[in-house]
This record gives sequence, structure tokens and C-alpha cells, in this order.
Amino acid sequence: MIRWSYGINQFKPQFDDFTRRREHERALRVISISGFTGVELSAGSGRWEPLGNPTQIAANFGSVAGFREFVEDAALDSVSSWVWDPTAPFQEDLSHGTDPLDPEARPLLVEHARWLAKALEELGGSVLVARPCAGAGRTGPLDDAAIERLASTWQLVGEAIAEYGVRLGLHFDFLSGLRADGGLERFVAASDPDVVGLTLDTAELTIAGIDPVRFLERHADRVVHVQLKNAAVVDDLEEYRQPAAEYGVLRAGGSRAVPRWFLELGASDGLVDSTKFVRALRECDYDGWIVVESDFTPHPATSVMLNGWEMQHVLAPILQGPSTTTSDTRNERALT
Repeated sequence: MIRWSYGINQFKPQFDDFTRRREHERALRVISISGFTGVELSAGSGRWEPLGNPTQIAANFGSVAGFREFVEDAALDSVSSWVWDPTAPFQEDLSHGTDPLDPEARPLLVEHARWLAKALEELGGSVLVARPCAGAGRTGPLDDAAIERLASTWQLVGEAIAEYGVRLGLHFDFLSGLRADGGLERFVAASDPDVVGLTLDTAELTIAGIDPVRFLERHADRVVHVQLKNAAVVDDLEEYRQPAAEYGVLRAGGSRAVPRWFLELGASDGLVDSTKFVRALRECDYDGWIVVESDFTPHPATSVMLNGWEMQHVLAPILQGPSTTTSDTRNERALT
């Protein structure tokens, strides 16, 4: 069964934003009234990330179970998933981030994964979405030995979190060290398909110059989670290789000063054909969450509602029967 969720990350453009309970309540209600049934959390640390990990959730909502009640009070079924970058620090245990390329970091990385997965199980979620490695500006191109180390590391993580009924869905972003020299395809080939799943992000693949539909067709058996969002520009200048590209390229827009890398699903100038992609999901019998995102939007609530309309009136009908909704009929509806 396919279910629709929304990424909470778009509500936090700056690190000290989106910290109050009332802000969380409003965000969840906007997501719910826009037709989504789940919410995807983003991992983080400290009091500025009250939804970032089990310790902070318990501090702000009494317990993990208390936060699930808070989610359900907003008429959402559950938390669908948790997005985690293992290279980011957790001040809760005074760790400074773990590098998946470093075999000595594996015990702590597995411990963090289990910590998040245990809470995710209690929240009703099913997928731990993890960044497989740091950006290319830090890692450089990855040789076969590095790919094998990554595959071994994530094998351990996938096996560890399976205890909680949580799947591992590794998330490739356009800044990833796996982007160079066909690293993503080499990693897929080197990793265990039964344990190491993939999160397919339509915008990140598109910005990296990879067709998300073709990627899905090649790896449908590996895709355990989907993040559906639109893209504005392809990084054909390969600025992803720059040091600190997370800031200079992703946030500041790179040399072209791209104002927004990510757009709403129905944006006329977007590069992702979401209807074609959802049809492809149907054809490959995808079973899982589709998480819609609108990263770095200047108007979070508006973006959720626009994407909710697109989901309810254009995309969800594609999954419901032989009568599909095309881009032409979508435009006719918009005009009426």
C-alpha cells in the first residue's frame, strides 16, 4: 500500500527556527489538512532540534509516546520515517559525528541507528533514511575499496535496525561523494539488496543529472522509500565537488546564485515529471511511503497546500485505477 507523508524539514530554514510547540502543532495540522497522513522527521541535536532525536522529543513532549499522541491529535496516522545524516554530531552523547567510511566509527554509528530506529518503531514509522556518506567536497571520488567499506558499514546498520521492524533506506543527494565516477551504481552493486534499501529522491537525482524514472526502473527491487519533490536546475557545472558545498552551493546557490534548487510539484518550470514518476511507481508495484518535500521554501504552509492539491487531484488518482490523470487534465482543472 502506498501512503503519503510530508517532510517536516521545510519548516526549519534556520537552525533556531521552528522550536516552539505551537509551531509544531500548526505545521502538523497544515500537513494533515492538505491530505497527507504521515510526517517525516529530520534528525538533529540539542534544544534547537526538539523533534531531532528521542532524547529531545521526550524532553519536549514527556515521552516518545507523548509525541505520537501529539501527531495523532493533528489527525495524522504516524511518523513515517526519520532522515539522518550520521556525520552530524549528537551533543546528547557528546559525539562529533560518525564517518561511514571509517570502520572504527561503526559501533557508534550502529548505536545511533538503533537509538533512532527504536523510537521510530514507537512512532509508527518504518524507514530510517540515512545519508550514506559525506559530500564529495569532503570525500573526493570513492574508489572500489571505499565503496566496499561503505557497503559493509551499512550492512551492519541494516541488520541492527531490523530488530525494530525498521528498514534502512539510504538517501543519495546531489552533493554526495557517491556521485563521482559512477559511485552510486557501484555502491548499489556492492551492497546487500536484502538489507540495504534505497530512498529515491526525485529532485536530488535530477539535479545530479540522473533520470529518476530510469533509476527506479533499474533498481525497483531496492527502493524502499520515496521522497518526491521538484527540481529547478541541474548541477551541470559540477559545483557539488566544492568544499562546504552544503553552504556555498545548496544554500547560497553556487556561482549562478540559484534562488531555489527545489520547487513545488506542479511548478511549470520544474524538471521532474511527477505524473510519469508516479506511473512508474505503480507499474513496478511500489509498496511504501511517498514523502513529498519542498526544501528551503520561503512559504512553508503555502508549499504544503500546493503540493497537497497536486497529490490529491493529480498523483493519487494515478494509483487508484486504470483511469489516470494527465498533465493536460491537470491544466484544465487549474483553469476551471
